Amino acid sequence: MFLPLLLPLLLTSIFAHAENLPRVEHHDPMAIDAQLSLPQLIDLTLEKYPDAQWLSSLENEAAAIKQRGESWTSGASQAFYRFQEASSLHLHYNDATVQVPLWNLGQRDANQRVGDKAQIDSAMQAAVTKWRVAGLVRTALWDISLQELRLQQTQTELTAAEQLTKDVKRRVQAGDLAETDSLLAQTEVLKKRSALTLAEAEVMHARKRFSSITQSVRVPANFHEVLTSQKEIEQTHPALQAINSQIERKQAELEALQLVGSGQSSVVMGINSDRYSAGKNGKEVSNNMESLNIGVTIPFGGEAHHAPQVAALNVELNKLRAERDQLFRNLEQTHHEAEHNLQVNQAELAISNELKTVAEKHLKMTQLSFSVGEIDLIDLLKIQSQTQLAVLNAKERAVIVQRDFALYNQAVGVQP
Repeated sequence: MFLPLLLPLLLTSIFAHAENLPRVEHHDPMAIDAQLSLPQLIDLTLEKYPDAQWLSSLENEAAAIKQRGESWTSGASQAFYRFQEASSLHLHYNDATVQVPLWNLGQRDANQRVGDKAQIDSAMQAAVTKWRVAGLVRTALWDISLQELRLQQTQTELTAAEQLTKDVKRRVQAGDLAETDSLLAQTEVLKKRSALTLAEAEVMHARKRFSSITQSVRVPANFHEVLTSQKEIEQTHPALQAINSQIERKQAELEALQLVGSGQSSVVMGINSDRYSAGKNGKEVSNNMESLNIGVTIPFGGEAHHAPQVAALNVELNKLRAERDQLFRNLEQTHHEAEHNLQVNQAELAISNELKTVAEKHLKMTQLSFSVGEIDLIDLLKIQSQTQLAVLNAKERAVIVQRDFALYNQAVGVQP
């Protein structure tokens, strides 16, 4: 198919031609960049996309969870110190204690799995965001192509109308046509000028949407895509991988939470120092004692207080599962629509090319008939309008089929 080879030249011509046609003061410039590829444009757009900060925070969260799972204690340790003095009894009492929370059996491994799943989830969220950005960029690029194509066609039609007006005026002056024909031709020129102004406005709107999405005015010289051979939605689709990673993370969080049980056990270690001195029978009596204390705290009976957290995580988990099932249905529907549109537009492309060929032949015959006075100007304008519509439709279908390739790839999750 030669269209992909001609498309870069066509788009470059369209953009360059349109740059010289501003009919209104508002004008959004756009530049063709031969060094810029579609994947590069998507990456650059992703860097400036509003979700970039959120994705960065997901990475930081995953690193923090991973770090916590690698800790040898289940929480922050606590230190306690107490000093007591009774001057009348010459009593000095010191008590220093350290409490270290311990992981329950299997809990540390479970928390490490949560960290691993969080890191995977972070990567999958970045992938699905890139997929969504790719869809926005694809749509914006092909929207510009269609609008620029319509603008170029409108300019061509205006040029043809202006040339016809000159011919009609010459024939009116020669007495071959009536003055009303000159007015009719001038009216056609004004209609085409109005259509050109509106077409330019649509181009500006399309460019603004593109620059708003990409934060750039650079357009790749070639962004056509090869149609993937994938025929259905697979589990490797970025959207499915993203929600599956969320489900797996919630499952890991639930398992880790269930292992908390009634709470965390702790090891308590302390040092006590008692110093006592007093007089007895005229003699000084003293008693110094140092002691080391080691103990273990074991919580129990806390399942009732722990159950609401487990239930809340179960709610979130089942909600994600329901969202996954609905997402799969939506993706299948989008895939079906993309496939159907592609098939319809491919069939329409062949028909529109045939109509274009027939219409152009008909127009040449009509122009010849008008030049020798066999038909009126109004009949020529009707045939000319039909031919111009057939030409535009054929050109649009060619671009739309290329756009449908991109949208089909987007639907099945294939990145450029």
